[in-house]
Amino acid sequence: MRKKLGWLVLLGAAIVATAGSALATPPEGFTSTTTAQGRFSSFDVSNYFISGKGKLWFSSQKTKGRSDGYFLTNVWQPGGTTGWHTHLGHTLIIVTAGTITHYDGDDPSCTPHVYTTGMTFVDRGGSHVHIVRNEGDVEAQVIAFRLIPAGQPARIDAPDPGNCPF
Repeated sequence: MRKKLGWLVLLGAAIVATAGSALATPPEGFTSTTTAQGRFSSFDVSNYFISGKGKLWFSSQKTKGRSDGYFLTNVWQPGGTTGWHTHLGHTLIIVTAGTITHYDGDDPSCTPHVYTTGMTFVDRGGSHVHIVRNEGDVEAQVIAFRLIPAGQPARIDAPDPGNCPF
């Protein structure tokens, strides 16, 4: 079952990449700068934390094959946008300046998810199409860590899914 799910995710990403090449929504007023990059061998790590009443923490990450890890500094000018896109792996994001608004391509109501300085979120990656915009009047910035299969594109442009009015 896991193997089939993995193939479906990769097939979905390939379809998005193929369709996105002709109908992509390009970034505007947005720059992404790689500040560090490295290649990881396969790994399987788990962490547990249980302390006192009601505290519990669990973290797990497992890969088969090599992965590319990227630390990125992303900057949006006022009105800037990433364009619709996806990534084959997940990204951990910390907002370091301004405000960004994240929209999911599979959300029929186009619900805005607003993040301000100091807030964090996770882009789940896979075939998850999304867009991040600066709808404010000051520059916005994030620091992000992305992990993807080795040698694969860090970003896959996607067509506008048509669920948002912009």
